[in-house]
Amino acid sequence: MLDLFGQAILDFYTQNNPQPLLTETSISEKDEMDVGYLFRTYQNMPRLEQKALQLTNGKVLDIGAGAGCHTLYLQQKGIDVTALDQSSYAIQACRLQNIQHCVQSSLLDYNPDTLFDTILVLMNGTGIFGKLNQTALYLQKLKSLLNPGGQILIDSSDLIYMFDEDEDGGRWIPDNGYYGELEFTLHYKGQKEQFPWLYLDYNTLQNAALANGFQCELVMEGKNYDYLARLTV
Repeated sequence: MLDLFGQAILDFYTQNNPQPLLTETSISEKDEMDVGYLFRTYQNMPRLEQKALQLTNGKVLDIGAGAGCHTLYLQQKGIDVTALDQSSYAIQACRLQNIQHCVQSSLLDYNPDTLFDTILVLMNGTGIFGKLNQTALYLQKLKSLLNPGGQILIDSSDLIYMFDEDEDGGRWIPDNGYYGELEFTLHYKGQKEQFPWLYLDYNTLQNAALANGFQCELVMEGKNYDYLARLTV
């Protein structure tokens, strides 16, 4: 794996010849991502993320921590939080910001000594599932990391709005699989990397959560079909 996303994060933070990071998906054209936004402060976070951080309590795991903005905010609040990311570059950037607890690992390979009271899976957290048919596998792994009474705070978007609407208000959705399954492509410093990325509508997430022994609560909806959900056992 090239890890272009992590490379862009570390290059930006260390000012090591940072260059534009371009993203595209199977249903959207190439677009430039503002890498600096990944280091945003609480004041510059979307309301869904702010709400998730407000609900956070106890011992915390920040999955897919990236540049570490959520971890850093919680650490500054005196909360015991661990940043988890499979990118070695992203974890280096977290350590350079003096984030105390950093772990480089994929979620499925992560086996900590202690469990967590709050697990954060933000910035389209369901993306890490990759494919719809892997949702149960990831939900069971998340459940195995939770203390009794713990919570998972996860966000995503319903991509239904990306598809054309007909006269009757219906949508023209391709019939070759779930419409939230995308192929994500990154371009950075002349290299290209592709991986599957999953956007789950709330009803699909709720059904999967219930099937895997969770209660699922819709905490907040955003302005563009995005939402924050809370999963408890």
